Amino acid sequence: MADSWKLVSAIVSKDKAQAALVAQEEDADWPWDWVLTGMEVADDRPDEWTLEVFLPGKPSAADKCRFAALFGNAPPKISAEKIADQDWLVLSQQGIAPIDAGRFHVRTDGFPAAPGKVNFVIPASQAFGTGHHATTAGCLEMLDLMKRQGNAARNIADIGTGTGLLAFAAMHLWPRALATASDIDPVCALVVADNAALNGVRMGARPGSLTMAIAPGMADPLLQARAPYDLFIANILAGPLVELAEEFAAATAPGGNILLAGLLETQEQSVRAAYRRQGLRLHRRKGRDDWSVLWLRKSRLR
Repeated sequence: MADSWKLVSAIVSKDKAQAALVAQEEDADWPWDWVLTGMEVADDRPDEWTLEVFLPGKPSAADKCRFAALFGNAPPKISAEKIADQDWLVLSQQGIAPIDAGRFHVRTDGFPAAPGKVNFVIPASQAFGTGHHATTAGCLEMLDLMKRQGNAARNIADIGTGTGLLAFAAMHLWPRALATASDIDPVCALVVADNAALNGVRMGARPGSLTMAIAPGMADPLLQARAPYDLFIANILAGPLVELAEEFAAATAPGGNILLAGLLETQEQSVRAAYRRQGLRLHRRKGRDDWSVLWLRKSRLR
């Protein structure tokens, strides 16, 4: 395996870090295999952040300039660090402690199961969604809340599934449902299949089994044929959520629930407005670490 690298920013303000995250999201030409992460420097320093970009090879001067451009006219000092003989994405996810979200306990390899919880093992891998990002954890909490409030789901879609975790959780809550997961990244097909086997989730086309598709948005015949869904999950990014609002709303059954995530709190109003125009209304929201998770409901009259 080739050496991997990461570009690291010096400490920046929280506002500047979040602006950089938004700028990256809006960059249509951002390399697909660069992963940008932002985090607080320490729990007791919530307004000081650092950003890192994991790359699959040695960064060029142009690569450093591209990262610096996310910060506008006053970029911070940026350094490059070599990560020898390791997978850059696996490294970015290793060693993180298990998380609890509602009834769910999600852990990577090497951690024990939690008694009394619904346990999922999601290894660090070449796909996103181990449960440790605030958006994924927030979605798990919201799915748990949906079930506790008596919502039923017979036909589920999980768009941008990554590791398959949210689809697995929904299938645990509604075990007789027809379930479809999709992602734009072809790597996810094998990752989801491996994780399904690891967690005892059946793959297949029948109710109680999961079918996987590789496609952007709803651009897959299977996704279209199985619509409308009474539970539609999309944990992607704010830009695509807005752009695909009409398609996602059309794929949601009248009276159905739609769970949206991957957006910063500063982006929430634009996402909500896009779906309000499609007849969906906010039922509940969760804020977690500056990220929003939205539970919307579609009118039964549409």
